[in-house]
Amino acid sequence: MTSSSAGRLASVLITAVSFAYTVIALTYFEWSAGYGAAAGVAVLAVISTHYLNMRAGLSGRRPPLFPLTLALQAVATYLPDPLLPGGMSSVSAPLLAGTLLVFLPLRWGGALVGLMMAYEGVAIWVIFNMWVVTLFYVVTIPTTGAMIYALVRFTRVTADLEQARAELADAAVLKERLRISRDLHDGLGRSLTAIALKGDLASRLLERDPVAARTEVGELVQVAREAAQDVRQVARGYRAMSLTGEVDRAVALLESSGIGVQAHLADVALPGRSEEALAWAVREAVTNLLRHSRATTCTITTSAKDGRLRLEVANDGAPPASGPPGGGLTGLAERAAQAGGSCTAAPAGAGGFLLAMEVTA
Repeated sequence: MTSSSAGRLASVLITAVSFAYTVIALTYFEWSAGYGAAAGVAVLAVISTHYLNMRAGLSGRRPPLFPLTLALQAVATYLPDPLLPGGMSSVSAPLLAGTLLVFLPLRWGGALVGLMMAYEGVAIWVIFNMWVVTLFYVVTIPTTGAMIYALVRFTRVTADLEQARAELADAAVLKERLRISRDLHDGLGRSLTAIALKGDLASRLLERDPVAARTEVGELVQVAREAAQDVRQVARGYRAMSLTGEVDRAVALLESSGIGVQAHLADVALPGRSEEALAWAVREAVTNLLRHSRATTCTITTSAKDGRLRLEVANDGAPPASGPPGGGLTGLAERAAQAGGSCTAAPAGAGGFLLAMEVTA
């Protein structure tokens, strides 16, 4: 049920109850036209103030002149008692009870409802001297008030749930956008860097070694196809990555770029999320190495200890001092946290750089 339909249902029920209770007061026309007219004015006053209060309550706010509107409803409820034979508050007090419970803290509203019950109990017993009639009117006050309070709360909870659902949907959309942005950055960064390097190498080899140039162009085409496949996988939300496969591609790319590379991987079976995080770390480290450093050597190692696996990607060429090596490190930290680990990247040794990630094995 939407908040609008819940509000309409609550409004109809509260209005129906208001008319059903207060229209009883029109029986004063049987006494005289004057009493009937006075009761009619009192009914209009009760219904009007109760409508203003409930309309605000169903919208989750207080009436503009609160607490004046609450006081006016109380006056309209009890002022006719000394003016009409037998009073009229016994049929309008249940509506006031609902207003008190809606707009006052429950401890204060409940206390006032208790006083109203005591007043009606004494007044009706004095007039009718019948415990059945007295009990009926006394019990009507808290039951009707609780019903009105429940209808208003039901409407507000429905509206809050709708708002929460909309906020969750917005958060899911934002999360998906961030995922696509991160995956495109991390995935295409290496591919585009490889394409640029192989394109430059092929152009240099074109005249002096056409065969090698054709080989580089062929590898460039393969990398471009892999990049296109990465984009399709990102769009579908599925990217199955292997640490071993990513290291193999990194070794091939670094060697073709003239960088000496050594890889030593521990033979450990990893959970899918941990292996994917490490694979992304290798890809980001190699991409930053090629883009931001003048490294000549690189080592990629993993080691297992105490249920954790540590990846280290080290090179001998630190990135420029102007900033961190690539904006993908934030994404790596998020992936590592999702795999129960952490990621760090900092200069190491004499002019070197180390990217390290630990995940749950």
